[in-house]
Parts: sequence; structure tokens; C-alpha cells
Amino acid sequence: MPASDPHLTEIVALRHLLHAHPEVSNAEAWTAGVIAERLQACGPDEMFTGLGGHGVAAMWRGRAHGPTVLLRSELDALPIAEIGNSPHRSRNAGVGHLCGHDGHSAILMLLAHRLAERGPERGRVVLLFQPAEETGEGAARVIDDPRFADLTPDYALSLHNLPGLPFGEVALREGPVNCASRGMRIVLTGRTAHASMPWDGISPATALAELIEALPQLSQGRELDEAFRLATVTHARLGEAAFGIAPGHAEVWTTLRTLRDGSMEALRHEAEALAHRTASKHGLELAVTYDDVFRHCENHPEAVRMLQAALDAEGVKHSPGLPMFPSEDFGRFGDHARSAMFFLGAGVDHPRLHNPDYDFPDALIPIGAGVFERAVRDLLG
Repeated sequence: MPASDPHLTEIVALRHLLHAHPEVSNAEAWTAGVIAERLQACGPDEMFTGLGGHGVAAMWRGRAHGPTVLLRSELDALPIAEIGNSPHRSRNAGVGHLCGHDGHSAILMLLAHRLAERGPERGRVVLLFQPAEETGEGAARVIDDPRFADLTPDYALSLHNLPGLPFGEVALREGPVNCASRGMRIVLTGRTAHASMPWDGISPATALAELIEALPQLSQGRELDEAFRLATVTHARLGEAAFGIAPGHAEVWTTLRTLRDGSMEALRHEAEALAHRTASKHGLELAVTYDDVFRHCENHPEAVRMLQAALDAEGVKHSPGLPMFPSEDFGRFGDHARSAMFFLGAGVDHPRLHNPDYDFPDALIPIGAGVFERAVRDLLG
């Protein structure tokens, strides 16, 4: 798809609009409304809104029977304040599109305009704008929505921009490409006391300190292989912000990460056992809960070959690359389709994902849309 595409100026303006009004996971109502309005103008055969929360999907049908191809982008932003000075910087305090989901959505919207001009000859194309990717909830909720049965794809494709990779180049490989991860919240409960008589209570302070030291020791290796495991302490809290109270409550939050789902189960069991031993040792009650649960993301060989052919046809340089340490909830679509995600280089020196000065490069929009369109046309005509 040439950079001179007549819709590109409009799509870049849309990307800037989305960037200026970011919304966090599960709060993407305005973003979804804008996307739905723009999609409707592209004349899809069927529209779906409110999928798994604020998800939006548009479908184009070919005249002949054939497979269904789903292409996914994300709607949500991050609870991070943006420090950039562009004219389209975030106007929502403490929230920013600092992962590029606005750019991914712009890519699919450019593809929607192309499908409006010429739909598939056979099969179906579904453009899905998914909510709540950053918390790991969105894909599961979309799939659990009863209407997903009407969208279930044979192939599911997605991309993510990747700073650190040369601009416009692609990393694409078979097998695992994103780690499994989950947020583990450990709550320790003792009994408060007056600060002058701490022996009248049961303080979780020592247990908290021991866990902060011991949890990272569950980690193993820095190479993304089958043995890799990582426990990162991300937050801790002890008692109340008061000088007169000996604490009776503590929390420690830890992110657990492995290359595959199976390894995650082993790491989770070890972390829970450590928490139980520590709580018991100090006479504390223990509660463990999990949030931000991500399955590992694995690329299907057939979907990878389809994308490789599209990259070659579009003249986009690509190499196998390596799995990514970060997680992605796109992997859940692999339970229902031959799925693959590729990583599109945002530039070697570009600010990294989730950095406060990150901004999606507009020049990636026609590249990403071109690869997606080529893959769709090659399969469906």
C-alpha cells in the first residue's frame, strides 16, 4: 500500500485524535465510539459493538465461501503521564497512548478504507478493535462474548510496533513470541498495636522484608528459553501512614513471568509455597490473588508463512527475531484460529514502549496496513 494512499492524511489525523484522548483499560467508551463511527462509514456488511466490554468489530463478506481472517488492534492506553510536546499529546491527565495502540488502530482503519473500496472475493474479513489488552482481560472477554461465535476466525493476525528494531523492518518467527505472565498479590494480616507497645500486636514487617528479598530469587536466567523464569517485585505496602500504630497489614505485589504457560504453573506453585512458609513462620494470615493474567503467545507455522509471503510481496525486510519478554493477550486467539503476530520496527533509537515520551511513528501506518492487506488478498482475493 503506497504512502500516497488518499486516505492516509485522514487516518493520521484519526491517530492523533485517539492519541490526544487516551482511555485506560475497561474505560474505552469514547475511543470505541469514534472507531465504530469511522468503521460504519466504510460500509461493512456487519458491525459489532460492546464486544467483551467496549470492543468493536466490522465484517466484510466475499461472494464465495472461504475462510475467515480476523485482524486485531487494541483500544486501551496506559495510566502513565505523557511528557512529549507534540500538538497531539494527551489531554487526559495521567493517561497516555504510550504503547502504540492508537497506531495499531489507525493501521486497521486504513485497511477498512481499502476493504470499503474492494471487499474480499471469498470468505470473510473481520477487523477487531479489542479493549483491555494492557490488563490481560480483553481477549478473554471478547472470546467469551456469545457473539464471538459469529466471528470465530480460521486465521487471526496482529502486529505490535517495536522500538529498538530498525524502522520498518519486521521480526516474525514460529513458536512462542510473548511470555506468559501474571500479577501475584500477597496479603499478610497480623494484628495492629500501639507503637509504644508493638509486642501487643503481630507485625508483618519482617515477613514482608523476607518476601521482598526471597521472591526475586525464584528467577532463573536472562535468556528466553524453556528454563527462563522471572519474579519481579513491583509494589509493597506496610501498615498505615502513621507514627502511632505498629502495623498489622502488609502487601507485596510480584510479577511472575515464563516463556510458556506450563512453566508458569511451576513458578506459581513455588511462589505460593514461599508465601505460605513465610506467613506461617511469623504467625500471619495469608491471602494470594492474581491479576493481569496473560497466557503465552505462540505463532502458528501456517499463519507465519502467510505473513512471510505478504512481507516479501510488500518488500518489507524481515528476520526471525527473538521472543519478547513482555506479554500480550493476543495469544488467546490461538485457541480458536491459526494465529500469528509480527513486530514492526519503530526505530533503533525510538523511545521504548511505556516510556513517558513514547509516540507511535505515523510512517508505520501504511507499512502495517500494506502487509495486512496483502495477506488478506493472497488468501481471499
